[in-house]
Amino acid sequence: MGCVVSFNLMATAIRENQIVLISPSEKTAQFRLHLSTCGTVNYKHLHYFFQVAKLGGVLRASEHLHMSPQTISGQIQLLEEALGTALFIKSGRGLALTDTGRLVLGYAESIFSIGAELEEAVRDYPSKGKLLEFRVGVADAVPKTIACRLIEPASQLQEPVRIVCREWKLDTLLGELALHRLDLVISDAPIPSAVSVQAFNHKLGSCGVSFFASPSVLSATSTVRFPDCLDGAPMILPAEESAVGKRLRAWLGAKSLHPRVVAECDDSALAKELGRRGMGIFVGPTVLERDIEKQYGVRAIGATPAVVEEFFAISIERRITHPCVTAITEAARTQLFAEPMRRQAKRSTT
Repeated sequence: MGCVVSFNLMATAIRENQIVLISPSEKTAQFRLHLSTCGTVNYKHLHYFFQVAKLGGVLRASEHLHMSPQTISGQIQLLEEALGTALFIKSGRGLALTDTGRLVLGYAESIFSIGAELEEAVRDYPSKGKLLEFRVGVADAVPKTIACRLIEPASQLQEPVRIVCREWKLDTLLGELALHRLDLVISDAPIPSAVSVQAFNHKLGSCGVSFFASPSVLSATSTVRFPDCLDGAPMILPAEESAVGKRLRAWLGAKSLHPRVVAECDDSALAKELGRRGMGIFVGPTVLERDIEKQYGVRAIGATPAVVEEFFAISIERRITHPCVTAITEAARTQLFAEPMRRQAKRSTT
């Protein structure tokens, strides 16, 4: 026998075997989501557990829910009996989550977050009509300017689009993608072999890297030609574990170049800002050379196609159907990464 999860706008109350989201407005539309089965989990009990875990104790939860502490404790005990394991343990004068409790809390957060998203979607629907939501994750190693240029075509569709961006480590984003919380992940590397996620790599393009210096650093290196000017020069390197960081270090070693490393940055935007302030030479995608020179007031001193920056769109679809993903992949392949790197041919490159 299935159960009914009822959603009215703005959750403030719980009924037997139902999650009820109630709006303060008198005109609230009720939506019933019929589930084929609810197993042994009573979502009323799960809600009480969620409130206790988030608010930090039974007393605070009871004040928030306007219920007695004994009632809430009893409901959580029923949830523990249904799951067959303890969710809290005593810690001093309070409670602490067990390992299983932390696991359950993660699922509870997702369940009630989806309920909040439903509330927002229904509330906005009458005024905005059908709104296409595009949820995209950007790996933290991807340069911000590249990410913006890649995502921008999704905002130019004829139909209204709401873009939700998340930035995190690639493995975390892939986990969100597997749970269908993201439509796309933009990365500077394909899916790692150690990550067990059923998804597909769609290569957006690649380019070499350019080396940039502020006027103060440039004056100290201008007498020596590129790339020899890098030897002994102050340099801001990408993180060693990043794809471009590994390739750059290998290239410097192959050329017997030993720059003086003054900083290593996970965030390429931070590296550019440090470079703008004269701390050292930094690298960036050659396709953004003019943008970087103009934005940061620096000058490109050389470039190499041997250090390749690659960019991928990772989706759970083998064949791309989402209109935003289609727009991103087409624009990347026909515009952003399609132009030949003319400036590289005009200078000494290796």
